[in-house]
Amino acid sequence: MGIVNITRDSFFPGSRVLAGNGPFEEGPFAERVGKMLSEGADIIDLGACSTRPGSDPVSTEEEWENLEPALRVFATRFAGSRLSIDTFRPEIVSRAFDSVGPFMVNDVSGGSREMWKLVGELGLPYVAMHTRGTPKEMQSLTDYEDVTLAVKSFFETFAETAEAYGIKDWILDPGFGFAKTAGQNWQLLREMSVFKELGRPVLVGLSRKSFICKPLGISPEEALVPTQVVDFLALQSGADILRVHDVAPAVQTVSLYLQYQNN
Repeated sequence: MGIVNITRDSFFPGSRVLAGNGPFEEGPFAERVGKMLSEGADIIDLGACSTRPGSDPVSTEEEWENLEPALRVFATRFAGSRLSIDTFRPEIVSRAFDSVGPFMVNDVSGGSREMWKLVGELGLPYVAMHTRGTPKEMQSLTDYEDVTLAVKSFFETFAETAEAYGIKDWILDPGFGFAKTAGQNWQLLREMSVFKELGRPVLVGLSRKSFICKPLGISPEEALVPTQVVDFLALQSGADILRVHDVAPAVQTVSLYLQYQNN
């Protein structure tokens, strides 16, 4: 899954296709999407509202203003490619569905009744991510007795929720970097195989995150190789989908992992 942020403040500048206060430009957006697809991305994940730790979300109208022209370009130039939209707002899902039809909903908020009802009614694939609180406050909400058991319990409950709302196609995301300390992120990575017991695909978003960068004293811009190492570990622990900023290196990581498994 390749990340394309139609934002001005997502934590990794290389993922953004908006800069300063300028308007959306089709060229840089189409270039990034086309490059990712040519490098082997199976899914393109569009995000028009940053949810990095400590951030304040933009308004619904600003999120849609960022997203809508990108959706039009995607539907025109990349028709047939798998699309995911990174949003926690049901209204954005509804507008996007009216604009381009079915897509995957990547909801980093942990979900809401309104979102679950809409996703069930529209029959959309849904990524359920574990978190606590809002991006502004979540890094203070890390008081787990055992983070792995807490996250697993969250998804056991969500499985019942999904059935109740008619969400048949859902993917679990442990939420690396969301309401977890660095140590808790590493614990989740070591113990991630327990989530396979739930019988659902597992998506991980590890790319260039701070729990990788800080121990090494590097910036996100310098974290490509460490990200590949951590993605390899995630594949060993049962990850099915890698959400990444850099598609070609991720494809190389998957290829090496498959050779490791088969030799």
